[in-house]
Amino acid sequence: MSPAPPGSSPSSPVSPAAPGPRVRPAATLATTATATALTTLAYTSPTASLAATAQAAHLGATGRTWILTGTLVGISALLLTAGSAADDHGRKRVFTFGVLLFTAAEALAALAPGGAVYLVSRVLLGAASAAVLAPALGLIGHAHPPGPDRIRALGVWGAALGLGIAIGPVYGALVQQWAGWRAVSGGIAVGSAVVAGCAVAVLTESRAERPRALDPYGVLTLAAGTSCLIAGLAEGRDGWGRPTAVALLTGGVLLLAAFAVVEARVREPMLDLALFHEPGFVAATGGALFTGLSLVGFMSYLPTLLQGVLGLSGPAAAGVLVLWSGLSVVSALQARRLATRLTATTQVALGLLVCGAGELGLYGLAPGSSWLRLAPGLAVAGVGSGVLNAALARLAIGSVPAHRAAMGSGANNTSRYLGSALGVAVTVAVAGSARPGSPGPAAAARALAAGTDRAVLVAAALCLVGALLALAARAAEARSGTEPDAARPARRPTVVR
Repeated sequence: MSPAPPGSSPSSPVSPAAPGPRVRPAATLATTATATALTTLAYTSPTASLAATAQAAHLGATGRTWILTGTLVGISALLLTAGSAADDHGRKRVFTFGVLLFTAAEALAALAPGGAVYLVSRVLLGAASAAVLAPALGLIGHAHPPGPDRIRALGVWGAALGLGIAIGPVYGALVQQWAGWRAVSGGIAVGSAVVAGCAVAVLTESRAERPRALDPYGVLTLAAGTSCLIAGLAEGRDGWGRPTAVALLTGGVLLLAAFAVVEARVREPMLDLALFHEPGFVAATGGALFTGLSLVGFMSYLPTLLQGVLGLSGPAAAGVLVLWSGLSVVSALQARRLATRLTATTQVALGLLVCGAGELGLYGLAPGSSWLRLAPGLAVAGVGSGVLNAALARLAIGSVPAHRAAMGSGANNTSRYLGSALGVAVTVAVAGSARPGSPGPAAAARALAAGTDRAVLVAAALCLVGALLALAARAAEARSGTEPDAARPARRPTVVR
């Protein structure tokens, strides 16, 4: 009970309990969106200068692959776990810890004495990013009640996701060229330290009213399964029949199957499998998976293809990609205008179809052609990406109970990053499937161009499959009369007082 006001006796009437900690919607959105942008910036910053960074850090071809794969392993293994922990033990607590760990990981990368420590820092960066991304949508959902204000806030979060992707490759290529690979991580460490201070100062703690029991077997099987699967996809780039790749992929599939068995049997699962009976949750996780598989994976490797086919420098290839990622930022900010006309599930289907059309516009890349040839397709795909990011954010927290918002975010982002890892592997395999008919760099560039065209067609086809899945979920929503959305009234999670 609150102490009696001065001058009153303990038995005298007391005014209603003082309000809980002040919720700052604008500051919460600014802090979580900035942290989200930093996570995607840190992940994509090496993409346009992989070869130069690997050479400077004394890493070989395998090490170059693991610069990106290490982060994917860390982030995919812990996203769902971080989301559940945030719902049960405090979203601000997990988010702040994540930003501090993120700062430490980037500082370690900047100070790494060699390639091995740098790769360890990239895995640690992924784990920290999971602890940042999973609670972010839960914090936004708590600070912004359901309705137009939440839809606008989630659009801003989706734009931040694209902003980091837009800036990352250009930032990484330019800073690496001017100041070296250590400075790339050092600059991000400074920015994330500032965000950590803001998180402590402005965020309000929130969590589920009744925390769930720990699900240790679920945590272990999911983390090990996703780690093995992504590691196997990375190792498979050098040959899918290699014993290491086969063992990792087989182990990953078996461990993920074990995770499903564990979640079906445990009393309080980290991921309630009954959610997969809900069309909105299927659209959220399936849409995120196909976004990573058909779009993020392909676009992540596109700068490398542009360097090989068009002979562009790293910064130039990254600059071309900004047309896609930059327009996704603008589109996500405007996607709220669709919310009054389209459900989030329909918006996912529309976004994937638009992205597929844009990817088809990239077909026909040839050595010697201008990068302007790609501009229309990249612009269309960018608009679709923004619509998609905003819709997936709406579904991530609108398709789960309000008190499990961070878990919903974790499940959504886990699907996205698993899809991204698989998408990169598919793109590398398909783009490298064409063999030059004669020796020499010109023949190699022509073969890579032919492989790139095949990868474009595969990516566009995957967009179509994802869109059909979303449309099927929308039809199921219509039959059941359910419509999970950020605009739907929902009970606000309990604030820790």
